[in-house]
Amino acid sequence: MHMQPELGPTPASRSERAPRKRGRRAFVIFLFIWIMLIASGIAGAKLYTDRMKTEMTNEINAQTKAQITLMQQRYDERLKQVEASYKDEIAVLQGKVDALNELLAFTKDNANAKTDNSNKLFTQLNDVKKQLDQLQKNLDVLK
Repeated sequence: MHMQPELGPTPASRSERAPRKRGRRAFVIFLFIWIMLIASGIAGAKLYTDRMKTEMTNEINAQTKAQITLMQQRYDERLKQVEASYKDEIAVLQGKVDALNELLAFTKDNANAKTDNSNKLFTQLNDVKKQLDQLQKNLDVLK
């Protein structure tokens, strides 16, 4: 018997392996392209969301500043109104205090047996002064 030596792979077996290499190479290229598409999609989404976030933040900041400015203006207007009101009340009370002082001075000048009336006037004058002091403190607190 004569044996034939094996010379290696036959040409048919080489041609069978070539399509496998091409198929694997095509699969690797296909997979690489898909990975690149997915990565670029993720990067694009990230850039878009960052830009939208920045725009929304700027818009919210602008709205907040406008609202704060409006609130400050309203607060200033109310404070001016309250201050004017307190000044008017203080002026009225000051007029009452001056009138009571004049009446007290007149009563003291004409005091005979009327010390009881003088005491009443003095008490009223002290009450009005206390109210005036309280209004002045409230006005100072508002300032």
